[in-house]
Parts: sequence; structure tokens; C-alpha cells
Amino acid sequence: MRIDVSAARIPTQGTPAATPALKDDSASFGQQLMDAIQEVNSQQLDAREMQNRMMAGQPVEIHDVMISMEKASTAMALTMQVRNKLLEAYQEISRMQV
Repeated sequence: MRIDVSAARIPTQGTPAATPALKDDSASFGQQLMDAIQEVNSQQLDAREMQNRMMAGQPVEIHDVMISMEKASTAMALTMQVRNKLLEAYQEISRMQV
């Protein structure tokens, strides 16, 4: 899972850009979330493909299969943790009294 830190802006004091405006071409939060999920899915599919090739007897290095499986597993675990944190934040906000 790729985390893009180039979109983060740190305002400097005393400059007119202290309050940066959102770019029109920047992706929304929902689109960024969908892109991350699609990337995790792609890693899962790549790992499954490497497993299938190994089981079919095609020339595949075992360490490459294990690395792709671990990448997919780590990406899925990270995705689940992000989902859990988002769900906790939503529940906390819904419990707030207005």
C-alpha cells in the first residue's frame, strides 16, 4: 500500500500560502481510499497468481512467492487497521452530542 506524502502541505508563517487552497485536480478522500483498496486487491491477485504458477510446476522462485504473499498479507492487515480506526472515529463522532 502506497502512502502519498507529497500531497501534504506544511504552511509557513508569514507567507501568503499559509492557508493552502485545495487543488481542483486533487482526488477526494473517497477516491484515494478506493485507489488504496484497488492496490491491495492487486497485490492479493499477484500473490495468488504466483502461488498458482508454483503449484502448476512453472519455474517460479519460492522466495518470490513468499515475498509476494507477505506483501499482500501486510497490505491487508494495514487496510484492516485503517478500517478499524475509521470505524472507531465514526462511532465516536456519532456519539457526540450537538
